[in-house]
Amino acid sequence: MGNASEPASAPQPASAPQPLNAGEPVNAGEPVKAGEAVGSIEVALAHATRLLDSNPALAAEQAREILKASPAHPLATLLLGVARRTGGDAAAAADILGSLASMHPRWALAHYEMALALSALERNAEAITALRHAVTLKPDMADAWRALGDELNIAGDAAGADSAYAQNVRASTKDQRLLTAAAALCENKIPHAEALLRAHLKKFPTDVAALRMLAEVAARLGRYRDAETLLTRCLELAPSFAPARHHRAIVLHRQNKSVDALREVTELLAQDPRNPGYNNLKAAILARIGELKDSIEIYAAILAAHPAQPKIWLSYGHALKTSGRENDSVAAYQKSIELLPSLGEAYWSLANLKTAQFSDAQVEAMQLQLQRPDLAVEDRWHLHFAMGKALEDKREYAASFEHYALGNQLRRAQLPYRAEEMSTHVRRVKSTFSAQFFADRLNYGAAAPDPIFIVGLPRSGSTLLEQILSSHSQVEGTMELPDIAGIARSLFDAGKKSQISGYSGVLATLNADQCRELGERYILQTRIQRKTAAPFFIDKMPNNFAHIDLIQLALPRAKIIDARRHPLGCCFSGFKQHFARGQSFTYSLEDIGRYYHDYVELMAFFDAVLPGRIHRVTYESMIEDTESEVRSLLEYCGLPFEDGCLRFYENERAVRTASSQQVRKPIFREGVDHWRNYEPWLDPLKKSLGAVLEAYPAAPTF
Repeated sequence: MGNASEPASAPQPASAPQPLNAGEPVNAGEPVKAGEAVGSIEVALAHATRLLDSNPALAAEQAREILKASPAHPLATLLLGVARRTGGDAAAAADILGSLASMHPRWALAHYEMALALSALERNAEAITALRHAVTLKPDMADAWRALGDELNIAGDAAGADSAYAQNVRASTKDQRLLTAAAALCENKIPHAEALLRAHLKKFPTDVAALRMLAEVAARLGRYRDAETLLTRCLELAPSFAPARHHRAIVLHRQNKSVDALREVTELLAQDPRNPGYNNLKAAILARIGELKDSIEIYAAILAAHPAQPKIWLSYGHALKTSGRENDSVAAYQKSIELLPSLGEAYWSLANLKTAQFSDAQVEAMQLQLQRPDLAVEDRWHLHFAMGKALEDKREYAASFEHYALGNQLRRAQLPYRAEEMSTHVRRVKSTFSAQFFADRLNYGAAAPDPIFIVGLPRSGSTLLEQILSSHSQVEGTMELPDIAGIARSLFDAGKKSQISGYSGVLATLNADQCRELGERYILQTRIQRKTAAPFFIDKMPNNFAHIDLIQLALPRAKIIDARRHPLGCCFSGFKQHFARGQSFTYSLEDIGRYYHDYVELMAFFDAVLPGRIHRVTYESMIEDTESEVRSLLEYCGLPFEDGCLRFYENERAVRTASSQQVRKPIFREGVDHWRNYEPWLDPLKKSLGAVLEAYPAAPTF
């Protein structure tokens, strides 16, 4: 046999056993005896292969008998190893298959089966190496690509897993048009892949491989609802297509459809309860909906079984931070860095605790990483933001600003932002609505008084207000909920179909029943975030200031609190903060200044047409006279004063924002004017703010 690339009549992987040839086995159900004619070995191998699923022990016995007749027979050795693994003895399987792969280093199937045994032993790094070797030897080996994707998911390499799954789809089809589309997807030629797949599906609408590939295209483009629709159809056609179900769960999670995402991943775990990729996704979903205890337990279990996974340590650290376990979160982030020193997000996560400072050794380590020419751009911008914080703590403000500016420059290149869109939205709102418009619709919307919306800009002190209010016995804190923005997006999409300009235009056409339905939809969707019997809950999504019109029409009894901070303090704090998602206006001093200007203009408009509807709290006033501001805030909310609201730092609730550690301490005044350390570099911001800066805390005339 020697080093032939693949022995003749190689059996299929154990996950899809097939006969080795078309012949029928002799003595069905009985193992081949030593000394039988070598000519019967092929038949015996086919028979043993068919036994793998139903009776791996008998398959192993059959393989041993073949090896007695033909010692070191490669196919029989392979089958014995597979039978050992499927029979539950992964250690023996790894020994057998490891020796076989060493004897036949160019036999892709031997390396693939060895990888499955290594994976069963949770030797994931070795399994990845074996699978990479297998697909190098045999690039069209679909099962090996799928297994490689699974292992990379375990390792927290989402991009690598996506690439491997794309190769799996590519290798799964013989259709040249799909092969071409898959190649375009693997090379990230998204428009070309989309065109090919749409043309193919027009002719073959039930091709599940093509449906899943097109869903991947949609997801990469951020069109998650399209991806969800495609994957739903895919699963209607092939309910057991686990990779498609996993992808659908991810897409649902990215759309904040947590209930549906959890249902999908629960179904996957029912079939494969130890799958680390599924468990990792479940932990992330649970963290999203505030079930932190369960999320942390799952992460801990994954890491107990797979400790060398830096990105899972990172996610674990995030969950620990949110739950208030700062020391444990620091340890998790440091473990992540130990395993992957280039992981910029782990350094930024330490910086983002706000209360921790970097050692000289950590600063030197970050500088060394930034000198690497091969450092990934995502790691680079995270490290720049972390270095900005480290040097800020050392009072080296010029160098600190340089790093903040470089991080923002890199991030903005990845997230192009069009400032004019917000300005256009403000103009549309002002031209569409009036005091009379709202007066004519006083009885619109749902009756529920439950929500308390805290709006404004990020880094405006909104988390402090949330912590104060959630310390009241009648108020529950949740998180920055995406539901109002989601409803606004659905109205925008409806407007595009009916050729109405902007979502505000659609909103203005809704009748009383439709507005009530929107309010009830919001209450229903947010129910999963509520863990107590408190009658009121907080939605702290700051960007909801852009949707006051929607809130007024859908939830007229909800409270709205505007958290406002000095323009330079708020905007520069946002500029030096790397946001995981949703705040793309913060990566330029000019953009964030214009956004703040638009925000003040829009809120001034709502103050005029809905007088007294919005309660404003300035950060500086809250810092200077906390008790008076808290009493005024509670009075606006119709709540009796409680001393606990002044001891908000004793509240042990989960906090899911950048200020999570700061609000667990008493009010401090040091940060109010911290922007002054960077004033020499803030002229672009001042120019962009214009009259809004001069008029603060009042609003200028617009």
